[in-house]
Amino acid sequence: MPTEAIGLLPPEARRVHEPRTALDGGADGLDVVRRVTAAAPSRLTPRGLLLVETSERQAPEAEIFARNGLIPRVAGSDELDATVVIGTRPPS
Repeated sequence: MPTEAIGLLPPEARRVHEPRTALDGGADGLDVVRRVTAAAPSRLTPRGLLLVETSERQAPEAEIFARNGLIPRVAGSDELDATVVIGTRPPS
């Protein structure tokens, strides 16, 4: 991630000592999501969940979950100003 982009991060992301790879998602911000969702179906237990915090703007990333064999659901909280994509394995 370019150094000048660090200033664009929300304060909580700057204060928490996240590994740079967790903050740099590539050109569209979704590279890490692609890698994690690709591996998730073989690693999730039958009732396991994959949760990815996102923005409303990137919530369409739920399609990435579906392309990797997960059932996506988007949940949000106005009170917490939070959006999460939740992925589950299809029933076997």
